[in-house]
Amino acid sequence: MPRIEQPKASKGSQRWLQILVNRCPQLLNEQILPQMGGLGARIEWLSPLENDRYAEYRDQDFLERLKIQLDRRPLKSFWPRRGPQWDALGLVNGKEPILLEAKAHIAELNSPASQARGPSRDKIRQSLEEARRFFCRRASSANDKTPARDWLTTFYQYTNRLAHLYLLREANRIPAHLVFLYFVNAEDVRGPTTREEWRGATNPCHILLGIGANRSPAHVIDAFVDVADLREASSG
Repeated sequence: MPRIEQPKASKGSQRWLQILVNRCPQLLNEQILPQMGGLGARIEWLSPLENDRYAEYRDQDFLERLKIQLDRRPLKSFWPRRGPQWDALGLVNGKEPILLEAKAHIAELNSPASQARGPSRDKIRQSLEEARRFFCRRASSANDKTPARDWLTTFYQYTNRLAHLYLLREANRIPAHLVFLYFVNAEDVRGPTTREEWRGATNPCHILLGIGANRSPAHVIDAFVDVADLREASSG
């Protein structure tokens, strides 16, 4: 089921993202657009929308939701079914896709390894290796000595999101953006209270994946939204 309807969430990143996209999208846009150099740009959020039963999208449906076609490298040749389920999808000025993954507490970063088997696992491994070579080429300086871990088993949720950005942006020349949204002060799940806590947690992830210390991957935007700014909206 590539379109997955969701309940109105009661806590965590899903709750705060539903509120943010539907009631306070400007708070999210203010975090994203300056990092894109998007003066005068606007973002249309396509999920998770209240009038769409907060549906989240994956596989071919996420491409259709974004109104894009992969003419150079089709999704089915890159990734098997049951690929990433996107927390949010958006379009900048109607033409630049945004893929978004949201987190509210640090434990969400430590995702399990891929459970795929057989030909599906082989396809995922090959695509992750393509993406790894692309994202790690900036990390070839003498200061980056840590060998990259296997992207199939280390921070797999993070790496499979990067792989899909690679598919859109590099393999198909679609100007896509990947946003990792980190909520601050999500007391309902005992999340980090500062941006610095989040950066302290994500930096080891980048080092272990071979991307490098104190770097974000190419074409990836880190956004931070304080839950305190959403509490009034959440009471409605």
